[in-house]
Amino acid sequence: MAMTYTVLGEAVADYLETSFTSTGGYNQLDTFIAQAEQRIFNSVQLPDLRITATLNATASTPYVQVPSDFMSVHSMAVYGPTATAYVFLLNKDVNYIREAYPDPAYTGQPAYYAIFGPSAGNALDLVFILGPTPDQAYNLELQYFHYPQSIVTTGETWLGDNFDSALLWGTVVEAYHHLKGEADLLAAYTKRYEEAMAVLKQLGDGKNRMDSYRSGQVRQGVA
Repeated sequence: MAMTYTVLGEAVADYLETSFTSTGGYNQLDTFIAQAEQRIFNSVQLPDLRITATLNATASTPYVQVPSDFMSVHSMAVYGPTATAYVFLLNKDVNYIREAYPDPAYTGQPAYYAIFGPSAGNALDLVFILGPTPDQAYNLELQYFHYPQSIVTTGETWLGDNFDSALLWGTVVEAYHHLKGEADLLAAYTKRYEEAMAVLKQLGDGKNRMDSYRSGQVRQGVA
């Protein structure tokens, strides 16, 4: 059965014997769920986290705005406006690009990129810096990891549908920390969460990252 937001809230309340309502003094269940999701999303590279976006590089401008839901880069390629061939850019540090192309007026087809930092005037927005500075308008295909919408917002998510144990125990751990619960129970809940995450990492960082032709089939060692 899919774990919806309602089912998740009821399960956490049952495990911790707390209603999490405003009358009970605890109305932060949404925060606990969001914290659990954030921890999971930053621990495992799940298929649901990867998305593709087309960015526009402008002639004579070395900076490109990062998508608002950006978490980390998977790959970046440059193409056209008229050419159809994709050329994948290499990820470098900002200091490498600055040293390789000290004059921003030097232009050409970008070969490198780096996360430059917040954009001017807005500390919340990150930008990429390209090297060299684009000599014309280019399209950039960015494959990146992002934060998907929370189950708090949508009511149902890929994580809740496919791996509810990690979401459940992660939320229980976050909530029990807030309740300042007993150490032995917290350790037991944490162990269940870690067991669920170990299986999830086998999927996200193992099976979904393998090619059976090149890597061979998944197999366990025999004692």
